[in-house]
Amino acid sequence: MKPAPFAYHRPATVTEAVAMLGELGEDAKILAGGQSLVPMLAMRLTHFDHLIDISRVPELNDISLQDNEIRVGAATPHAMVGLDDEIADSVPLLTLATPHIGHFQIRNRGTLGGALAHADPAAEYAAVALALDATIEATSARGSRQIPAAEFFTGLWETALASDEILTAVRFPAWSGRSGFAVQEFARRHGDFAIAGAVVGIQIDDDNRVTRCGIGLLGLGSTPKRATPAEAAVIGAPLDNITAEQIGRLAMSELDDIPSDLQGSATYRTRVGAAMVTRAWTQAAEEALNA
Repeated sequence: MKPAPFAYHRPATVTEAVAMLGELGEDAKILAGGQSLVPMLAMRLTHFDHLIDISRVPELNDISLQDNEIRVGAATPHAMVGLDDEIADSVPLLTLATPHIGHFQIRNRGTLGGALAHADPAAEYAAVALALDATIEATSARGSRQIPAAEFFTGLWETALASDEILTAVRFPAWSGRSGFAVQEFARRHGDFAIAGAVVGIQIDDDNRVTRCGIGLLGLGSTPKRATPAEAAVIGAPLDNITAEQIGRLAMSELDDIPSDLQGSATYRTRVGAAMVTRAWTQAAEEALNA
């Protein structure tokens, strides 16, 4: 199928883009990499009279280290995120998550901001943003605001962005010290959406006690999730006293909207999700101990 007719716009700056979005209103949609939006348009699952392409706005395609945070512009392609040395040093979870996103063609075109704004519950970067307490920068003609990742995903394919706002950047805290990170997910085939998955970050002190922990879950709800009960249980505890299987069970304990579909029942996803958390925890803990 082909998409319904639309008008195509390519602003040169963020200021021009938000002015255009404000003027065109709900009949307009932001286009970044287009790896989610274009197929939906082609299958006539959605329609907009205007597409505003921000993929070549220079200020949206930038990676910088600022005040112990990595700031990634919204139009930065997945491939660039995965290859950036500064990200690998400061936010390795992003580097580890990138190869799990689709195929290399998708990673060459898809963008970090687009992935978050699409709010797919099986999205890897969304789980990373939750686990690391990232901050989303949103800009409109009214100004800019900062949205904590914990408040950003509001429902299936829904976010806290207002209709006149553009996601312009994401800031990820840089972890230091003895830290370990891991990403584990299960899909039918490489490149498919994950049936269930987990991203884990652990930081420990000189006595091997957990001082910081972030566990993001994907494919296990109507939105990306964070395993708060598991995180709370390990803070202050020695690593030797924590079993990975226990963390896997705790991570599933308060999930109340695990989907059942053709890929698997809620019971099946729960088992797979617990196994993914267990594996990721084991890998991250080993890395932290050897750091």
